[in-house]
Amino acid sequence: MEIIIQVLILFIIINTILKLSFWKWWQTVIFGVICAAFVVWAQQYAIIQSKTQLHDYLSNHRALQDMAVLITVESAICLAFCFAALMNMFGKKKKRWVKLLYWYPSLLLFPVLFYLLTQAIFSLSGTNFSTITYTIAAITLVVIPAASYGAKFLLPEKELRLEVHFLVSLFVAVLGLLTTVDGNVTYAAVKEPLNIKAIFYSVILFALLFAIGYIRNKYKWKFSKRFKGVKNK
Repeated sequence: MEIIIQVLILFIIINTILKLSFWKWWQTVIFGVICAAFVVWAQQYAIIQSKTQLHDYLSNHRALQDMAVLITVESAICLAFCFAALMNMFGKKKKRWVKLLYWYPSLLLFPVLFYLLTQAIFSLSGTNFSTITYTIAAITLVVIPAASYGAKFLLPEKELRLEVHFLVSLFVAVLGLLTTVDGNVTYAAVKEPLNIKAIFYSVILFALLFAIGYIRNKYKWKFSKRFKGVKNK
């Protein structure tokens, strides 16, 4: 399980770097400063952790389920950004909510930084905590802008970066679901007789909504075409 989580952490970092590659260089520097400040702030909580506490947390199935939900939501936001950015490339007008997706970096990077800080403190026993913290903060400050620029340099085509970002987001979502697998069924199937009435209502509702959408789209197209003709005259 720990190996899967470590692979998941690696791909979360890669996914964040890919998302930051769509930002300008000074924006990535500001985000790097924020991440470095977070590492310095998290020192007070990282030094009171223990290997046993982290191991118990990573072995807690309910905690892993909560983490999988957050990872799935994060991946869904990244996938929505990929589709919105692709539509914008094909001439679609950028909407306000798309700008929010553009400015969303990755909140999962912060727990990843906290985990890396605790692991560094465990591995470098005997070293001053402040030295470890400020070293990781400095590395974070330098690596985030440099890595985002490197991703943009290696993949200069925006379409290709979007495709890689999409695939990595999908892989992160799958890994997030795999972290909760332990042989148990989270939601057991409920046995009940076939409900013909509910199926009939569902089919009627689907047919009604389909007809409304079809008629609306058909007459909207005719109306817009007629309106353009009158305007041209």
